[in-house]
Amino acid sequence: MSVADQGSFDGFYLGTRVQLLRHLTLMTGDAEQAADVLQEAYARAWVRWDRVSVLESPAAWVRTVAWRVAISQHRRSIVASDRLRRFFAPALAVDEMPVRDEALDLWAALRLLTPEHRRALVLYEMCGLSIAQVAAETDVAEGTVKSRLARARAALVAVLGPGYLTVGVSERAAERRLV
Repeated sequence: MSVADQGSFDGFYLGTRVQLLRHLTLMTGDAEQAADVLQEAYARAWVRWDRVSVLESPAAWVRTVAWRVAISQHRRSIVASDRLRRFFAPALAVDEMPVRDEALDLWAALRLLTPEHRRALVLYEMCGLSIAQVAAETDVAEGTVKSRLARARAALVAVLGPGYLTVGVSERAAERRLV
């Protein structure tokens, strides 16, 4: 890898690590595991940087690889019940995450969702991806993404109450819901 490529990767890493760590922590439900799988995904991106750097969204590639690593880890550990409990244990994503009652309530509610529903919701609502982008990243049909989002929202409404969708929601996210 050339010095220019190394600089390009360094800039990519520094520019995406905090946000991707937040995404993966919310998706996995475990801050420690999110950090581990993200480190693995960045290592894989480093090795393939000549190919990854020219993708439309290298961050999506890293997030997808990290998610797949997390799923592989989960499948290997399903036999050990202690490890399974740790996988779904509560923890805050990173120090910068706000610690308000609302954030803690949302965090607890997200943990109640299935991993697939939580992942779709995080990618769409928190990462700002479109339905098509979520479908591509999760390797499912757009209709499946819409179904997962609807079920995730319904589950959150059941836990948090109907007002959660409008409190503190960005205008962009609110506009997307109307479409």
